[in-house]
Amino acid sequence: MKRLIDLSLDIYDRAPTFWPDPKTALIPHLKIENLKYNITQLMMSTHLGTHLDAPFHFFDVGKTVERLDLRKGFGPAWIFDFTAKKAKDVITREDLEKDADKFVEGARIIIRTGWDKVFPEARYFTDCPGVGPRACEYLAARKIACLAIDMPTVYGPDYVTVHHALLGAEILIVEGLANLEKLKGDQVFFIAMPLRIKGGDGSPCRAVAIEGLSTEEMEILSTSF
Repeated sequence: MKRLIDLSLDIYDRAPTFWPDPKTALIPHLKIENLKYNITQLMMSTHLGTHLDAPFHFFDVGKTVERLDLRKGFGPAWIFDFTAKKAKDVITREDLEKDADKFVEGARIIIRTGWDKVFPEARYFTDCPGVGPRACEYLAARKIACLAIDMPTVYGPDYVTVHHALLGAEILIVEGLANLEKLKGDQVFFIAMPLRIKGGDGSPCRAVAIEGLSTEEMEILSTSF
């Protein structure tokens, strides 16, 4: 049986984000009683909630959002369960090397820690587990296409090093996933698409997973474009 599972956090007025980032506001602009339609002004960070990072986020000469290869966020993805990791724990290179056969060139990797259940508490941003620098260097060396996580950032204590490792290798980073506990298997068809923000350093995205496709069906779908 095929299932479509939404992996995205809600965007709403005053939705929390990292302390130095732009704050979120949804402001009613017009109502039905004005011109017979509702329209809302949206102000938010490009890295609010479920979002992806473009290389320009950490490199002035890096690719911007509209230049990203959309196929990196479109295709089969392996799911790794790290729910045993607790607040501020680190996912290490040694943790990943146990499944080295899955970390191949072009692979899409989803890491589940269950940390999305902490949102919107303040500690969601301050105490999250992370993918450590050596693990990120390992992923870059393996030339994976995409790293998607259910934490708000890859590794807060050394965010520059890990983002440089991944984005420097043009690995698509998707942060802030949700609902990964709803996935039953260890592989899904993953879709995460950005808004076409010209010159953008990142973008909110609607991330989804499709379950129930055979390996052949996933391969056909991902290579048809």
